Amino acid sequence: MDSSLLAAPGPDGEKLWPKKYPSCGGVFQSPINFHNDILQYDSTLLPVELEGYDRLPSEQLLLTNNGHSVNMNLSSRMRIRNLPSQYSAAQLHLHWGNRNKQEGSEHTVGGRHFAAELHIVHYNSDRYLDLKSALDKSDGLAVLAILIEVRIGPFNPSYEKIFSHFQNVKYKGQETFIPGFNIQELLPDSLDEYYRYEGSLTTPPCYPSVLWTVFRKPVQISEEQLLALETALYCTQLNDPAPLEMVNNFRRVQEYDERLVSVSFRQGKRRWIVQRNVERSRVLASNSGNGAGLVAAEDRSHVASGIQYFSNDSGCRIHTEVCDLPRYALFSCSPLRTEIPLGRGHTLLNRVVCGIMQESPRSLAPCLWLGKVPNEGLPALGSPFLAV
Repeated sequence: MDSSLLAAPGPDGEKLWPKKYPSCGGVFQSPINFHNDILQYDSTLLPVELEGYDRLPSEQLLLTNNGHSVNMNLSSRMRIRNLPSQYSAAQLHLHWGNRNKQEGSEHTVGGRHFAAELHIVHYNSDRYLDLKSALDKSDGLAVLAILIEVRIGPFNPSYEKIFSHFQNVKYKGQETFIPGFNIQELLPDSLDEYYRYEGSLTTPPCYPSVLWTVFRKPVQISEEQLLALETALYCTQLNDPAPLEMVNNFRRVQEYDERLVSVSFRQGKRRWIVQRNVERSRVLASNSGNGAGLVAAEDRSHVASGIQYFSNDSGCRIHTEVCDLPRYALFSCSPLRTEIPLGRGHTLLNRVVCGIMQESPRSLAPCLWLGKVPNEGLPALGSPFLAV
C-alpha cells in the first residue's frame, strides 16, 4: 500500500486515493453507516466462533508503525470457524480521531461515530496462500471490526497489552515485539450480535474483497488510553524535520450502493397487532392535535395498531401501546407524502424510507416515538396519515 497517500488520512487525504487506486472511487466501498433502511435480520447468522486466539506469552507478536496505523502481526493459526470458507488471521490495526474530537471509528451506527475502531484482518486460507494473494479476490478477506468507546474509570487491561508499547513504535518504520496474549480479550463479551455485509478495504487499494463482521456491542477503554492512542504516534520517521501526528486515520463513510446489511439480532420484541384487508390505512389527527386512531394494513403491509398521533408547529409525536413498530412501514403525509423520521425519547433517529424501523425499547411500555419534520412538511390538523 502507498504510504505517501496513507500519511494523509481522513476526509481530506482520501480525496487523492482514486487517482492512483481506481477501486477507491468504485462501488461496494467501506466503511458504511448502519441505519435501519439497510438492515435485514438473518436467522442463519450464528455466534462468531474463533479458534486459536489464545496466544501464549512465549509467542512474540510484531507491533509496527506503518505510517498510517499501528499494526500487529497475528498467527495464521487464529481462525474464524463458521464462515463459508476458513479464514486465518494475518494482522490487526486501529483507527482513531484526535484529542479534540473523539470520533475516530470508521463504521457508524445511526450516524454516530465511536471513539475508535479495531480491525482484525483474516484471509481465505482455504483458497489463498497468504494475505497478499487474497487481497484483491472477491472472497479473499474477512475482517472482524470492534467499535471502541470511552468510559470514565480504570483502563482496559487487554488493550493496555498493546497500548503500553506505543513508545517503542512512536515513529513510522519502528517496530517491537510484544508477548502473546488472548486476542479474544479485545473483542466484546458477546459474539452473537453483529452486522455483516460485503465491502472493501478502507485504505488503498480499496479492493472490494472484504466480508465485514462489525460487532454491535462496543468495548470500552479509559480516557487516558484513548488520549495515548490519539497522541503517542507519528506518521513520519524519527528524524523528519516536519513531524506529523498520526490522527484522524479513519475513512469517511461510503455510499451503501443498494447493499443490504444482515444483522444477527432482532430489533425489539414483535408484539404489534396486524389488521388486514383494509382498503386504506390511516391515522386521523383531531383539530386539537391530540387524536387517537387506528393504523391498519393491507395484505402487503404489516403496521402496528393502537397508535396515537399528535401534531404541533415543531413536529410529530407518535405513541403506541406496543414496543415494536413494524420493520416495513412508511408513514406519509397526504397529499404531500412527506416521510416522517421517527425517534425514541428525545433522540432523533434515522429516517424511515421503505421501511426498517430503528430499534425500539426492549423492556419499557408504552414506547414514546418522537419524530420531527420540516415545517413545510407538516400535515394540517385533521389530515389523514397513510400507512403504505
